[in-house]
Amino acid sequence: MKKLKRKDYEAALEPMQRELVAMARWARDTGQRIVVLFEGRDTAGKGGAIDAIREHMNPRQCRVVALGKPADTGEWYFQRYVSHLPSAGQIVLFDRSWYNRAGVERVMDYATPAQVEQFLEQAPAFEKQLVDDGILLFKYWLACDQAKQEERFAERLEDPLKRWKLSPIDLAARDKYADYTKAREAMLRATHTDHAPWTLVDFNDQRRGRLTLIRDLLDRLPDTHVPDAPLTLDALAGKARKERFGVVAPIKSFGD
Repeated sequence: MKKLKRKDYEAALEPMQRELVAMARWARDTGQRIVVLFEGRDTAGKGGAIDAIREHMNPRQCRVVALGKPADTGEWYFQRYVSHLPSAGQIVLFDRSWYNRAGVERVMDYATPAQVEQFLEQAPAFEKQLVDDGILLFKYWLACDQAKQEERFAERLEDPLKRWKLSPIDLAARDKYADYTKAREAMLRATHTDHAPWTLVDFNDQRRGRLTLIRDLLDRLPDTHVPDAPLTLDALAGKARKERFGVVAPIKSFGD
């Protein structure tokens, strides 16, 4: 399949983003709670997909959660994620999630086999509690071939604006592509349930992948149409005023 051109991507994305804004308004007005998990290969495009979803949403309503490496505090594994779950009317997008334990922690030996096994047993029950309590839970795994992954690693290495995305963990994981596949399949066998199914999306073409994911998310929501509030922009009572400064003046404009 040919790579999707930017103009075609933007033309397809705009109406979907309008639907996403309507979805956010619906969630706010109905008190619905929405959780979307983004898992997948390094470089697959989780950040870009999240940005496309939240771009035009109120950041106070739609939050992104991207937690770092957990500290060894002896707490219940899911505990650090529970505090980030949405309240009424909120949308939370997890840039990686509790499934770190089934992926990077398993492959890189940050968790013991017993800890991974315990997680795979507990995750479906944990998610059943979320769904039974009324949370709409969506789980996406973003896929890309190793050749494409290598291409994106090289791009990050060469681009100073993307270099921050390349970590020592990423480099250490380069030779573990097959191990990640094995870990993903074990995760799917244990946690692909009727109440919280996984959806896999091809992200070899990231633009096409974003559109596929967003369309799937919108299609799985109930009717989210909520009429806009009747707002009017009346004419000013007098002449529009210019800014005036007394105590402190603005700094010099760029290029002056």
